[in-house]
Amino acid sequence: MAIRVLPEDVASQIAAGEVVERPSSVVKELVENSIDAGAHDVQVETRGGGKRLIRVTDDGCGVPAAEVELAFHRHSTSKLTTADDLAHITTLGFRGEALASVAAVSRVTFAARAADDPVGMLLRLEGGRVVTRQESGRPPGVAVTVEDLFFNVPARRKFLRSERTERRHIDGWLTRYAMAYPGLRFTLSHDGRVVFQSPGNDRLRDVLVAVYGLDVGAALLEVIPGDQHPASSIQVTGFVSPPSLHRANRGYITLFVNGRWVRDARLTYAIVQAYHTLLPTGRYPLAVVMVHVPPEDVDVNVHPAKAEVRFHDGDAVFRAVQKAVRRTLIEQSPVPVATRLPTAWPTSPDQWREKRRERLAGLGPQQAGEQLRLEARTPDVAISVGTLTPPGRRLPPLRVVGQLGVTYIVAEGPEGMYLIDQHAAHERVLFERLLAERERAGVVSQALLEPQPVELAPEAASLLEEHLEALGGLGFQVEPFGGTTMLVRALPAIAAETDPRQVLEDVAAALEVGDAPLAGTVEEAVARQVCKRAAIKAGQVMAQAEMEKLIRALEQCASPHTCPHGRPTMIHLSVEQLAREFGR
Repeated sequence: MAIRVLPEDVASQIAAGEVVERPSSVVKELVENSIDAGAHDVQVETRGGGKRLIRVTDDGCGVPAAEVELAFHRHSTSKLTTADDLAHITTLGFRGEALASVAAVSRVTFAARAADDPVGMLLRLEGGRVVTRQESGRPPGVAVTVEDLFFNVPARRKFLRSERTERRHIDGWLTRYAMAYPGLRFTLSHDGRVVFQSPGNDRLRDVLVAVYGLDVGAALLEVIPGDQHPASSIQVTGFVSPPSLHRANRGYITLFVNGRWVRDARLTYAIVQAYHTLLPTGRYPLAVVMVHVPPEDVDVNVHPAKAEVRFHDGDAVFRAVQKAVRRTLIEQSPVPVATRLPTAWPTSPDQWREKRRERLAGLGPQQAGEQLRLEARTPDVAISVGTLTPPGRRLPPLRVVGQLGVTYIVAEGPEGMYLIDQHAAHERVLFERLLAERERAGVVSQALLEPQPVELAPEAASLLEEHLEALGGLGFQVEPFGGTTMLVRALPAIAAETDPRQVLEDVAAALEVGDAPLAGTVEEAVARQVCKRAAIKAGQVMAQAEMEKLIRALEQCASPHTCPHGRPTMIHLSVEQLAREFGR
């Protein structure tokens, strides 16, 4: 097969695939250009989830009339001149690919005017080719309208997700830049409806209130920089949640490096580690952390979408972030004491059977025979001396003794003592009950006395709108109520006494995790979060009858050993272990 040079339009479409992945990629590139142009007011409008139209308007420095067409040539930029400039990048854009890539796969109308020009210029392009060039009367700044994205690349267009999903990705990008640049005013509207607007008053906390709501924004802790030594070149600022405020996944950890949103597993881990022993298992903080380093100490030219960076001294940045967040938590919120209790759970059926053989071998003939006769009389509950039932089997009958630390239920079993985490156990009971109701005839709903409006972050509201049918099958009656507000008419009966706002935030977090591979069904992810919120909490006093009812329900569960998130519901102290501790 002969080697040939690809036509310019084909090469442009291929190159555009690295820059323009979906409508949110267009929003990202255009908003970055507005920020680099010194804009103070950035307005973003979409229709059809950005597939039909995206318009970004700003009041920045604009583009001189003589350079408007040049701006759409590949690798044309005003942000660097030589290769040496790559080591000192202070702008968000620098490759000169964005406008050319967007124009190659859409119909673009570009209207711009520089402050010194008496009149602006309007340019229309289709598939990268100029079709109209004319003067335009407009204020200084730029307005870019992108229509029919991927109209000439149908293979790419058919892989776009639903309008709600694409809107959610756009929401995510714009709210990130609103947090990174609190001095700028950002306005976002979908299909003529304003869904987000930042105050633009240079106060990050006010932006966080606009994104996450008043309760969350007011509760966040301002980061105390970890190292204020004058010689330090790494500065860490931002806000983090107190230990009492947490989420079900890492998606609420937002990182910026020199004003650029990045994905960095090490820095995310540094923030999570700062909460060591402060959060429940499987829960993560909400954080907006800004890292400022000299431009020459970070390489931003390592990813096509500029979403990853490489530090000259990654370890130093890791330590700075971890120390700053940890110091903030220690000085501004109480630090609970964590202890680790012993456990005797076998981790597999084979280990259980091996341990059972060892126990029987250590008994005398009469005791071993009695043990085997006991097992024969209870075929559904295999009980061995000093062990628990094997994974996947039901619990032995337990007798409730009392409550310990207002958190654990103390129970006696055939072969020792069981400490049961009341919250984890109740989670398991509610989870299996909820899924069973769904399989049979639908989950029981509890209507609210009055429908309650709940304001959510734009991404959370979009997620809920996208999965209204699945939520309806789990007992929710929720509907859009304008902007990013959802109207709650009914909740699953098990969560009827819970704050609807907290339930919906948990559900949105579960839906975000549900998009990941191997995350299980959407319904199960939502059910796990609903049950976690509705379950009895640690610190709640339980009457004897309530504890017995919970234990009886747990005994009937198909998987009683763990909560729906995988945390153990109980630990077991065998008779032999207790005897050794007492020197018997």
